[in-house]
This record gives sequence, C-alpha cells and structure tokens, in this order.
Amino acid sequence: MTLIKDRWFTVQEIGNSTFAISEYGHWEKVHSFLLLGDREAALIDTGLGIDNIKRITDQLTSLPIKVLTTHVHTDHIGSHGEYNEIYVHEGDKDWLVNGIRGLSIEQIREHISRDITIPTPETFNPNTYQPFQGEPTGLLKDGDVIDLGNRQLEIYHTPGHSPGHISIFDRLEKYLFTGDLLYDQTPIYAYYPSTSPVDLVDSLQRISNIEDVMMIYGSHNSLGLEKNILKEVKKGIIYLKENKLVKFGTGLHKFNGFSVQF
Repeated sequence: MTLIKDRWFTVQEIGNSTFAISEYGHWEKVHSFLLLGDREAALIDTGLGIDNIKRITDQLTSLPIKVLTTHVHTDHIGSHGEYNEIYVHEGDKDWLVNGIRGLSIEQIREHISRDITIPTPETFNPNTYQPFQGEPTGLLKDGDVIDLGNRQLEIYHTPGHSPGHISIFDRLEKYLFTGDLLYDQTPIYAYYPSTSPVDLVDSLQRISNIEDVMMIYGSHNSLGLEKNILKEVKKGIIYLKENKLVKFGTGLHKFNGFSVQF
C-alpha cells in the first residue's frame, strides 16, 4: 500500500504502524523506516539528505521520534539535523561528530549526485552538499531495548560494514532491519580500510540465528526479503570460511539472494 504522494519519497505501509520511506530516484535506492509505538516512534536512518525526510514523518505521526542510526554513512544520516533525538552506536560516534573516515567531501559529493533519475528539489546542490555532523543524544549498545510503549526494538551490534553498525529486531512485528549488513541485488561491501570482512561475516552469522524473524528489511534495493534468505546466509558463511575467503582482496562472492565483496 502506497501512502502520501510526494515528489521525492515513496512511502509504503509494510506492517502495522510500520512505514518504509524510500528514495527510488537515486541509484542507491535507499530505505528508511518509521515504526510507531503508542508512546514514541523510532525512525531507522534518515536517508540521503537530498530532500527533507521530516516532511514525510510529520505527515505520518505526531509522536516524539527517536532516530536510530544503523551506521554513519552519508546515505543514512541525510536528515539527522532535522530531529532532536539521535542515537548511534559508540563505534560510529566519532564519524557522526567529526566526519566519516576515509571519504573526502569531493568523493561524497560525487557519490551523492550521480545517476539520479527524477528531479531533485531546488534546495539540493551537489556542489555544496554537506553530510550531517553533530553530537548524538545518546549511545546504543548491543542488547539495548528501545521501548516505544507497546513495542520493543532490540539492538544488535553488527559491525563489519562500519565499526558501529547495528541491526534492529522489532519484537512486535518480528521484522529485522539490517541496514547495510544484508540486502539483495548489489553487493554488501567490506573492502574499504574502515571495514572488516571478519566482523561482517561474524555479524551475518549472528543475525542468521535470531529466532522468529518473519521479514528482513535492508536499507537498499528490494523492499523486504523473505526469512528464508537467512538459511542462504548460513550456507554462504560456511562456504566463505571453508575456502578462507574472509579477507580483503578476495573479491565478489555471489550466493542465492545476496552477495558480498571483500
């Protein structure tokens, strides 16, 4: 079900009081997610920052919103500055405050502005685009539970793609939000110096063992993956480990439904 006609964002209800806010006009096909409780709401990431995602969340809820950052890369923190409560894992705090390590502003601006297929808002200028930097409201750690009232979100520290990457399990809907740890169509990557192939594979193994997952929602490409993909993840992990491929430079590894690149 599609909600809200908007020039940049596509809004879909993916479950009870659960919304995907997608940016299909950009080559990365980024998804952010708004989860409503009876007392508070959680916004998982804030998108690219090409347009202001708060325009959408204001239409969907009047509840106070906590921003839960899966990780500090440009395409996940774009509208962080629009919200009062921002949370991040300690492993990515330095990037949020001082800038993303290993990427120049020139690289970021080139990355954000290429292969856009729909008109961007007049407020977007790739030549002056500046990623959010600022102090978080608080830090997340493994095992934390965010209580929205009638809805609890469990935090899993799943490093590899970034040091402080997290995944979030919604105990109510049984949805697992995996950020850039697991999605389809394009490779999950851990080939930058700031990434860790070993941590990424360990994190994939960990989420593959979470019980009662009904759907997986990554931050890119297809909106929603069936739970059976976790069985394919387990098979892929065995293959990578047995063949000693979990290290920088081994390249692209394709499996049934997903791929990784080291």
